[in-house]
Formats: sequence, structure tokens, C-alpha cells
Amino acid sequence: MLAPRFPDVRLWVYEADLAERMRETRENDLFLPGFRLPSNVNVVNDLCPAVEGADVVLSVTPSHFTREIYSRMLPFLPPGALFVSATKGIESGTLLRISEVIREVVSARFEPRVCVLSGPTFAREVAAGEPTALVVASHDDALNHAVQAAFSGPTFRVYRNQDPVGVEMAGALKNVIALGAGVCQGLGLGSNTIAALITRGLAEISRLAVAVGGQPLTLAGLAGLGDLVLTCTGQLSRNRQVGIELGRGRPLFEITGSMKMVAEGVKTTFAAMDLAERHGIDLPITAQVRAILRGEQAPREAIRELMERSLKGE
Repeated sequence: MLAPRFPDVRLWVYEADLAERMRETRENDLFLPGFRLPSNVNVVNDLCPAVEGADVVLSVTPSHFTREIYSRMLPFLPPGALFVSATKGIESGTLLRISEVIREVVSARFEPRVCVLSGPTFAREVAAGEPTALVVASHDDALNHAVQAAFSGPTFRVYRNQDPVGVEMAGALKNVIALGAGVCQGLGLGSNTIAALITRGLAEISRLAVAVGGQPLTLAGLAGLGDLVLTCTGQLSRNRQVGIELGRGRPLFEITGSMKMVAEGVKTTFAAMDLAERHGIDLPITAQVRAILRGEQAPREAIRELMERSLKGE
């Protein structure tokens, strides 16, 4: 998608054997089969040539690898680059948002310009050229304008937002609710249940996002409601799929052990509960998802407990 907008796109691939195959076949047969890489996408397995002299550094690493990858890149990062984070998660232990992790690491050399990119985007549909809308967010609107202009195109529409906190929190927490939506699907529950879960899930996400400095309106936008609906209902959602298998009774270790890609919601569930406890925020859906992940609660019992909570106003 970015290849027509930049003369040179370097794609760093972690797996050396996959990188070699991609150079030879021009296709990612492991993670995105069926799509040919444009000729100006240069696949590399070494971080130095990947980022050296880059105008834009776009990272989509799993959240638990972000600190390590940026630490390894640090000696080669160009001070003038724009840093765009598309990772949707919260760092375990520190409970930092991913842009905060990037800023913390890179600030050892220079003060980076960091923004976040989020929204309802399945990679396969983006690669297929299906119309997609998402949002870029930072406190520096000039940076937002620069990324918006560089990334937008005929099938990829980027909006600007000056609330990176809300955008990042929404992108991370929607994966937790998607686990719950998958559990409902796995239990054979219908549309009423999923609609209620999405709506009350959005209320939970909003409470925690606002508590850590996000803006309420952000949660009604692409990074909030848009991504939440996609991840809770879309067939390509990894987090929803994990939830479906949990609802069917499979143990978590067996589900994640058979997956090629990371379901961020698993680790984010525990980080979100730690963050909620720090700020005194009630997250009943997230708490039940955590209990299911820990094996402390049967999925159907978790649904029953949510329905039988004390009655209150919306």
C-alpha cells in the first residue's frame, strides 16, 4: 500500500528464512500469501539497513517485543525520522503505551517525533486495496499532517487526531473485548449478546482511557468504536478467534501454541486490569476475560456473573 507513495520501502522481516523466500518469490507465504510485493519494497533481515537514513520508521511489532527491537535499532535510527507506531497493546510490567516505550528508548540518543496509527484495518483487506479509513494521532498536528499526506491514497484514507492517549488505549483495549466477543460466539450465543458486549465494552474502554488522559470523543471514532466493531465481529480477527476457541472449551496454551501470529488481547487483558486497579476503574468484562484466560472461570459462568451483577443506570 505504501509502495506507490515512496521511492524506496524497506521491509524488515524477523525470520531469516522467510526474508530469503520473500526476496526470491516476492510473496510473504507465511503471513500474507497471495499478494505480490512491489519491486521497490526491499526485504531485509538486518535492522541497520532497514532504518538507516529512513524518513519514516513505521513499526508494527508485537507489544512485548517493541522495547527490544527499538533498543537494537537505536544506534542506526536517524534523528530526523518520523516514528509511526501501529502496535496495539500495553507493555506488561511498566503499563506504558507503546509510543511511550518508543520515546523512552529513543530519547537515550535524541528526542523522537512519535505518532500512532490505528483504526479498523485487517492487513489482508488493506493489501487487497479495499477502501480503508484510519487515524494518525500525536500532540503535534504538524506531524499528523505530514503522516496523513504521506500515507493517504486512493484506498487508504487517514484522518488526524491530537489525542494519542485515547487512540492507543482504544487500539489496545478493543482486543480484550474481542476475546469476550469470541467467547460468546464459541458458546453459540447470538447477536443480542454480541451487541450488548460491544456496547458495554466500549463503556469500559472509555472509562479507562479517560482515566489515563484520553478524550471521550476519540472513543467514538475510528480507533475506538470502529476498530472495536471490526475486531469483535470480523472473521479475520485473531483475538476473536482465540475467544471462540476458549468458548468451545480449548485451553489457552493449546490455542496460542497453534497460532502463527500474536493475539495481543491476551497480554493486554492482564495489563489493562493492572492499570485499572492503579486508577480505581471498574472493568467487569475485562475481569471476566482475565478469569477465563487464567482458567479460574468457565466461559458460561463468566457470562452469568456479568448478567447477574447489581442493577444500575447506563
